[in-house]
Amino acid sequence: MDFDMIDLQWFAAEDEGRTEEPTETKLRKAREEGRIPKSHELSSAIVLLVTVVTLIIAAPFYLRWCVEILKFYFTRVAEKSFVQPGFFHVFIFSMMKMVLPLAITGIVAGVTANIIQNKGFLYTTKTIEPQFSKIVPKFGQYLKKTLFSFEGTFNVLKSLFKVASVSLTAYIIIRMNVPVILKLIQTASVYGAVARIASAAATILVSCAFIFIVIAIPDYFVQKKQFLESMKMSKEELKQEFKEQEGDPEVKAHLAKAQRDLLQMDIPAQVEKSDVVITNPTHYAVALYYDRGVTESAPKVMAKGVDVLALRIKSIAKEKNVPVVENRPLARTLYSECEIGDIIPENLFTAVSTIYSQLRKFNKNK
Repeated sequence: MDFDMIDLQWFAAEDEGRTEEPTETKLRKAREEGRIPKSHELSSAIVLLVTVVTLIIAAPFYLRWCVEILKFYFTRVAEKSFVQPGFFHVFIFSMMKMVLPLAITGIVAGVTANIIQNKGFLYTTKTIEPQFSKIVPKFGQYLKKTLFSFEGTFNVLKSLFKVASVSLTAYIIIRMNVPVILKLIQTASVYGAVARIASAAATILVSCAFIFIVIAIPDYFVQKKQFLESMKMSKEELKQEFKEQEGDPEVKAHLAKAQRDLLQMDIPAQVEKSDVVITNPTHYAVALYYDRGVTESAPKVMAKGVDVLALRIKSIAKEKNVPVVENRPLARTLYSECEIGDIIPENLFTAVSTIYSQLRKFNKNK
């Protein structure tokens, strides 16, 4: 065999570089597309158990109905008019009367099991949309998933355990009932033998259903783990999702700068609206405004400037009769930590509130 002809990329990791946990957004999108962690083993086991229990409960009805059907046909088998359309309709009606209750029970159990696993009702057509990319054979990925992975090993062990458990259960139950059945047949109690066989079959089915549920519980958690692993994201995907949700940080920064520039162009109006201008006194000037009618936690910066712009802000404040307070450290801190339109930070609440208190006292004493 020429190993040079094998493409080693077949065996490359599918999710190489996906080291980050999936975000809520990605999980929500996957759910909208019908991709959720789900164990088909659990749904099948619940359907089997509910259907078998229903069959056991309704067994007397089915027995009586089967006897009635046999009587109906055997009492008319010698009649010349036996073969007629009405007899076929009776047969169809009888079969539907026996099969439909079990079918409806199975459907309801299956839907309920899926709703429980889906954590609610989920309707989507994404799962049935044709995807031609799935038709392309990916032998490397297939072999890796089915043979050289935890999922593949788990599925093999799960299947072997199911076959062994069902075979052992059936063997034990049949071995326990064979002597009783043979004894009933020998005593010409055919009805008792049939009842015993039906009881043994029901026991086997119920036992198998419970075995499948026991297998399905760890299978559900394995499927959930595999699903979360498949949903993991690369750091680049996280950045891209953040950009889509929050917007590109660079674009947001440019927009914020443009907004500040617009406010700076309207300095006279912003300063006139302000409550106070805090200065350095020559190098820095910051105008503050506190709108008590709006649910804001603190004053916000209306305008700020350094050197020439600071002198202009102070000049406008004097023209508009806006108080100017000299506080060198506070003016410098406000200028460095706040942008125009920002609420002042909590660490400056005390200093700024002291200035506002002094202004209120000064206005009262006027």
